[in-house]
Parts: sequence; C-alpha cells; structure tokens
Amino acid sequence: MDYSKESIDRQKKIQDMKEAWIICYANNYRGKQDIAKIREVSEKHLKDVDFLMENWAIWEFKTAGRIVQSRGMWKLVFAKIIDNTWDIQVCFMKDKVHFNTGRDIVWVMDIGWEEKTAFKIAEKFCQVWDIVWVVWDLFLTKHGELTIFVKEFQVMSKAVRPLPEKFHWLTDQETIYRQRYLDLITNNETYDRFLFRSRFVKAAREFYWKNDFVEIETPILGSSASGAAAKPFITHHNDFDEDYFLRIAPETSLKKATVGRFERVFEIGKNFRNEWSDPSHMQEFSVIEHYAAWWNYEDNMKFTEELFDHIFTSLELNIEIEIKDKDWNARMVNFTTPWQRIDYIEWVNKASGLDITSYKEGDEEKLIADIKAKWIHFEWMDKMVVPTLIDYLYKKVLRPSITWPAFVYNYPKLMQPLARQSDLDENMVEQFQVLVNGWEILKAYSELVDPKVQQANFDVQSGAIEKWDEEATSWDDDFVLAMEYAMPPQSGWWMWIDRIVSLLTEQENLRDVVLFPLMKSEKKDEK
Repeated sequence: MDYSKESIDRQKKIQDMKEAWIICYANNYRGKQDIAKIREVSEKHLKDVDFLMENWAIWEFKTAGRIVQSRGMWKLVFAKIIDNTWDIQVCFMKDKVHFNTGRDIVWVMDIGWEEKTAFKIAEKFCQVWDIVWVVWDLFLTKHGELTIFVKEFQVMSKAVRPLPEKFHWLTDQETIYRQRYLDLITNNETYDRFLFRSRFVKAAREFYWKNDFVEIETPILGSSASGAAAKPFITHHNDFDEDYFLRIAPETSLKKATVGRFERVFEIGKNFRNEWSDPSHMQEFSVIEHYAAWWNYEDNMKFTEELFDHIFTSLELNIEIEIKDKDWNARMVNFTTPWQRIDYIEWVNKASGLDITSYKEGDEEKLIADIKAKWIHFEWMDKMVVPTLIDYLYKKVLRPSITWPAFVYNYPKLMQPLARQSDLDENMVEQFQVLVNGWEILKAYSELVDPKVQQANFDVQSGAIEKWDEEATSWDDDFVLAMEYAMPPQSGWWMWIDRIVSLLTEQENLRDVVLFPLMKSEKKDEK
C-alpha cells in the first residue's frame, strides 16, 4: 500500500507512542455519553470559563468521538469531535489537562526520547481523524459556542491516514462510493440518508409483525434460477462439484414455506441479477418480499396503501415529494392514498398502437416486425421471446408516462409464468405493479398454486432458454414437488428497497442509498 509523507509521519508517531507504553488502540470505553444528549442538558451544567481556568474541570461529563478539526492557539488547543449523534468543540489548556495512556494518568512523560506534557500530546499527537475520549466540564466561548473544557483525555484509535487528496471534499463520486466511510464522516446529509434507510426498513418490519407476518430466511444459493425473468449469476460449489445460482428472487422458497403451515411470511434480503448497470439498476439489490395465504392481489393492493400510510406517518415524511423520472425531469409526486389504477393491456395498446393480446408463444418474428413498423426499438429485441418483448414494449411506451403512485394491473397470461390466471379471463393473470414517476417500486400477484399448470409454464420457459433468451425463467422441480402437496391460495408481493429509498430521499443514483456499492476493480480500470 502507498503512504503519503503525512501518513509516514503518523506511523512514526504511533510507533513512538507504543514504545512509550501508550495504548494507541483501546479495547473498550464504557460510560460514553452521546454528544446530542450532552447538548440537550448543557444549559443546566455550564461553568464559568474563568472559574475552570483557575480551578480545573470537575469531571462532570465524558464522551468519545473522532477529531475532525484541530488548531493550536498558544496555551490552548481547540478541536471539534463528532460521534454518531452530533459534534462539539473541545478545549485543551496548558497546565490544566492530564493524559491517560490506557495504563496510567500522567501529567508529563517521555515519547520518542523527548519529554512531552499532556498538553503537548494533545497538540502534537492528537490529529485529525484520530478517535479520543475526554472528561470535561462545559462552558461557552466568547462567541457563544458550546465547548468542552478537557480535564483528561485518552487516544482510543490513531488514524494512519488523513483525508485523501483526491476526495476533494465530496466532489470525487467514485472515491465516495469506494470509501463511503469518509463520506459518512464528513457529510451529515449522507449519514442522515443511511439512518433514514435503516428507519424505513424498521418501519416496514414493524408493520409486517403488526399484521401477523413471520420473518424467515431463505437460501441465497440454489440449483435453479427461478422466481423471476432475469439472467442469473452462476457459482461453483467445490464440495458438491456442481454449479449453483445466486438467487434471482426468494419467491419459490418463501412459497414452499406456506406449504409448511406458515400462512404469512416475509423476508428482507438480497437478490442478484446479472444484468446491465446504470443509475437505476444494480446486479445486487435489496428487497422486501412477502406471501400471504388466503389473499389475492386485490388484498395486496390494500396492504400496499396501508403500508405506505404507516411508513409516511411513522417517519413523519411529507406526503408530497419531488421525484425525477428516468430522463431526470423533476415532478412533485403525492403519495396520498388511494392510488390510481391503470389497466396494463388497455394502456399499452393505446400507447403502442398494437394489440398485445393477439400475440402467442412463437410469434416473435411477427411481433418484432410490428414493433419496428411503429418505429419503436430497444436493445436485444431480436433475441427475445414474446413475453420479454411485450415487457420491454411496456417499459418503452407506457411506464415513463406514469407520474403519481399507480397500480398497473391486468397482464397477459404469457407474461408471468408464476402468476395465477384470472377466473374471469383465462388469458389474463392477477398481477399488479406500483409505478412512481416512471419507476417501478414493487410487484404483486395472485399466486399460481396448481402444480400441473406450473409445470407446463416451466416447460414453456425451458423452450425460451433453448432459444437463448437469457432472461427466461428456469424450471424448478423442487418447487413443483412442494406444490403437489397442496399449496394454499395466496398472494405474493415484493418491493425494491434501494429504489424506493432513493426516490424518497431524492437521489438520482441507487448507489447513493447503498452503503458500500459494488465497484469495478481499480486495478482493472488501470489496466
């Protein structure tokens, strides 16, 4: 690893401190008070600064944090420290402070063959990015800034590196993604965004438990890439000497759990799809997915509106939020329920000038020709089968026009091999998506539970795979086997966590709501 001149100097200081028997990396610090809590009670505990300079601090508070600013002023060193709640200024005064080595409390000691006072250690050995704890009293500076008058301090963790030069104070986006921890330290907006994401997931989880759902875990590795239409990631299991797939969706495993008496199940976890990357797509992404026995897709529409009402209320969100569409045009989106309902077939036919119900399996050439005749084009269409073609047609001509939260429903049967066909029209399936200003945020179905029909649908998808449709759904014999033991009628639902959090926090790139997004290797970039 490469080190700057400053990093080499820091390492020298660390070595000198260790040789002086100073613990530079502590194993704990008990009794820390959050800075935000201290600020809340500060008015009751303020001391006169002249009294503190004359009589020393009384050790009323103690906390720990990272130094983000430091400056010396003759007999004083002022620094700013932050923790996970807030920041505060600290003041070290010559002849009024002690240093805790982690073993002893000292006034003066030898470091690097030179005598250093506790004040000099604070001035020269406590550097920006170091983590320290302090014991203090509180006072206000003449400029009215709340400040800690330090009685005693200890280095908890020495930073070897300063902020990298190429970070450019949050302007180098790639460095921000690769070293998100630096972004979190220096940018409160980023830190608050990820706190929001955590609270969003917590609120959703609470709503599920409130509605009698049970949270379970399902496998990441599987022998079949079923559950959705997408190209899978493949990995090799050395012990079994077999190839396995990273899951595209937890759908089949969650539904198998309903055979085993779990009537309402949900999972919050990762899915993997070996597709393209852009600001709105990632190959690894987070979802919430659930299945509820005895429900159909209309019950899930009601559940969706109630879930969002709960989230907006519990997180105290504005009901109207500015959201940019995929062309980065901003529109105000109002999440007030109930939401609009849009008939998929009716609106796609109107937007494209085609009748998508007239195409069957095997009509790829005709559909491709008809799409091109309407001057509509999308990549790889010549390699797609009819269901995938219709899906991409919808994404091209209809989806971008939907602004406010809307349920898009009434899909052709051939579009969704895992969905249940309508009892009113055998060519339709009971499914919906929710769209927000052109973005899909969730999907739901009345689930297919007939094993014979399911097996037949898998056979059709196998034919699509043989035609090199990499996004066709794989067969899954274990899933059909479970279904043959009687799977209860149910409705399934899943939502992109990354996408909805991105929209609610007004971010233009999903990577801005993923703490440590996957990045291309820097060595590969250099090559």
